[in-house]
Amino acid sequence: MGLAARVWFRYHADMLNRIVHGTETEKPPVVIAHGLYGSGRNWGVIARRLADSRQVIAVDMRNHGDSAWTETHSYPEMAEDLAEVMGALGRPADLVGHSMGGKAAMMLALTHPGVLRRLVVADIAPVTYTHSQLPYIHAMRAVDLGQVTRRSEAEAQLAELGVGPTLQSFFTQSLDIAGKRWKLNLDTLERAMPDIMGFPETAASWDGPALFLTGAESDYVGPEHRETIRARFPRARFAKIPGAGHWLHAEKPREFEASVRAFLDAAPQ
Repeated sequence: MGLAARVWFRYHADMLNRIVHGTETEKPPVVIAHGLYGSGRNWGVIARRLADSRQVIAVDMRNHGDSAWTETHSYPEMAEDLAEVMGALGRPADLVGHSMGGKAAMMLALTHPGVLRRLVVADIAPVTYTHSQLPYIHAMRAVDLGQVTRRSEAEAQLAELGVGPTLQSFFTQSLDIAGKRWKLNLDTLERAMPDIMGFPETAASWDGPALFLTGAESDYVGPEHRETIRARFPRARFAKIPGAGHWLHAEKPREFEASVRAFLDAAPQ
């Protein structure tokens, strides 16, 4: 149990990377879609714990990790990526998505409902946000990778650029030290930032069970968003993790894992 194996998955002419934990059981598999600047590796602890009773697949989203780099980065495209991975499983699966991955997961539910059984959206709503993540791209570009021989050296440079300790560690998990490069397509992500901050206009809805799990200290999902969420996901349930912010799965991993497990294992209504 918890054995991780790296598998390549074909997306048209390119490849999507996925990390598979555990083996198939009678329970539906779970696919995990990470957020902006992340990777499937970031979810190793939670994926291994959930894999005690089901197979868990943590993917690298396009332009992240070991997946393909593309010229565009939109939610319809990311939904197609996830649909291809989930369709290959041969039965409806559960999907957990955080932040950007949560928006991609919602788009998947709205466009490919047949591949999905249950949906968990972590700390994001299907709305346009006004804040930008561009300063982090600028900070990563400013790191002198030629002087980096270990992650701690890159973290020190990021600290000098005003990046906090939690995000220093998070970003450097996507650093290829030997290759002197970020495993992030910063050019495409910068160009696509308006798309990443937004959400496509659609009248579609998905009536499957959905859990919107948020950090109690985060302001990404507020009461003003619930009407929009319920318009697209009429069976949405809402829960908060006390003491957690936007990075709720990293800040409170055991509480996050317990909430996801309880929702996925609940009897059908």
